[in-house]
Amino acid sequence: QVQLVESGGGLVQPGGSLRLSCAASGFTFDDYVIGWFRQAPGKEREGVSCISVRGLNLYYPDSVTGRFTVSRDNAKNTAYLQMNSLKPEDTAVYYCAAVQFSTVQAMCVQRTANYWGQGTQVTVSS
Repeated sequence: QVQLVESGGGLVQPGGSLRLSCAASGFTFDDYVIGWFRQAPGKEREGVSCISVRGLNLYYPDSVTGRFTVSRDNAKNTAYLQMNSLKPEDTAVYYCAAVQFSTVQAMCVQRTANYWGQGTQVTVSS
């Protein structure tokens, strides 16, 4: 069956870094745009990084531009989110998702996906 499994979350101090991983199975990974989303308590889910099937097109909202970097390894069916200079407002549950036949901007802004992972908690606090 289809699975997206996130890992790498945890507690980090402000200014610190984390690298999230998303391991995919059960579908043809390199046919899908991959996105990272986050949701904080009481807030809507927000797209923070989306990457095209070959990794040539990327999308980031202003809130994370220059701090977050998305990448993928199609040979390993895995996507990554490198998060640097973390801030308390980055605290949220982070999800990866996959969608076919979409642009990176459409996926991140409209929050469309065929498949979602279960999420991993990221807490930024001193």
